[in-house]
Amino acid sequence: LLSSIIEGKAHITAAGLTITPNRETRIRFGPSYHEITQQVVYRSGSLRPKKVDDLIGKRLEILADSSHEEELQRLQKQYTGLSWTAHRELESSDLLQMVQDGQIDFTIADSNEVAVNRRFMPNIRVGFDLTKPQQLAWAMAHKDDTSLYEAIRDFFTVIKKNGTLAQLKERHYGHIGRLNFVDTRDFKRHIKDRLPKYEAFFRAAAEETGFDWQLLAAIGYQESHWRPNAKSPTGVRGIMMLTKNTAKQMQVEDRLNPEQSIFGGSRYLKYLDTRIPPRIENPDRTWLILAGYNVGFGHLEDARIITERDGGNPDKWADVKQHLPLLSRKKWYSTVRHGYARGQEPVNYVDNVRAYHELLKWTERQKQEPPPEQPSHPALAISPEAL
Repeated sequence: LLSSIIEGKAHITAAGLTITPNRETRIRFGPSYHEITQQVVYRSGSLRPKKVDDLIGKRLEILADSSHEEELQRLQKQYTGLSWTAHRELESSDLLQMVQDGQIDFTIADSNEVAVNRRFMPNIRVGFDLTKPQQLAWAMAHKDDTSLYEAIRDFFTVIKKNGTLAQLKERHYGHIGRLNFVDTRDFKRHIKDRLPKYEAFFRAAAEETGFDWQLLAAIGYQESHWRPNAKSPTGVRGIMMLTKNTAKQMQVEDRLNPEQSIFGGSRYLKYLDTRIPPRIENPDRTWLILAGYNVGFGHLEDARIITERDGGNPDKWADVKQHLPLLSRKKWYSTVRHGYARGQEPVNYVDNVRAYHELLKWTERQKQEPPPEQPSHPALAISPEAL
């Protein structure tokens, strides 16, 4: 990517590049939009590395020509025994998977990549931060004509001011960290031993209502862990944990019948969809529907009213998410129609469903895609003697 800019083959690179002093001598960066740290990643159950010395003599593999390699080259001047293998044909996720599978001892990845992939790779752990916080930005060539830089600068000024950047961050990172090792392990196990019994029902319900079947399955797991006899102290029951009133409204005769429960839950989601203003687009639309499924449509509308009163956008989940918890405070719930609600619960609910949904989609992709092949020649081993 950097070479394309330097060689004049591309005008701009918008690929999560880290701003480093060395890179700034070769290319020009736009405004920073996200902060990360470079992290040393190891496998759970092995000895945790706590300092650079702990990397010496171990199998450390990274991406070639990356900011990670640039940092290691800097450190190698002080830690002369430090060595690593750099890959040109692998992705960061491939290297993290190799740590997960125990094929290598360590890799280095940006903190945002580690956070995203830990949901799918529960065995990876962070040993320590290799760097202080660094900034991500778009990159372009150094030129006398600064019009492109100025356009990018103005673009980021606008999306920071109008909330678009914050909404994008929430979309990609807002639900990360909800699942711990046990949650992920149990979910993967239940995908194998429970989901097959009900997958056909989820698919059929999705066909009827237009929702993604994996989203319906994720809701079912959040509600009951795919247990058809699940029951809560409040009286909701079944895989989709329907109330008596909702079951009656959706013409569900037996809430403990898996097929009826799944179709009933899916139809109720569709009903909520019809009550959400048509102007609201996905993914915000879906996340608002999920919140309504959990806390009730009336409380969701109250939260949207509070959001607008407080200067937020009632059509954006990132804003509504911040105001739902206010429904448990008298100062706020006393001013809206439906009163008190445990507003943090739908926030956690939506985050969990999103996490399970993405993990389920990732698991399905893994079934269909062969694992990445180990490159036969492009890896480059860097040893102290080479420098």
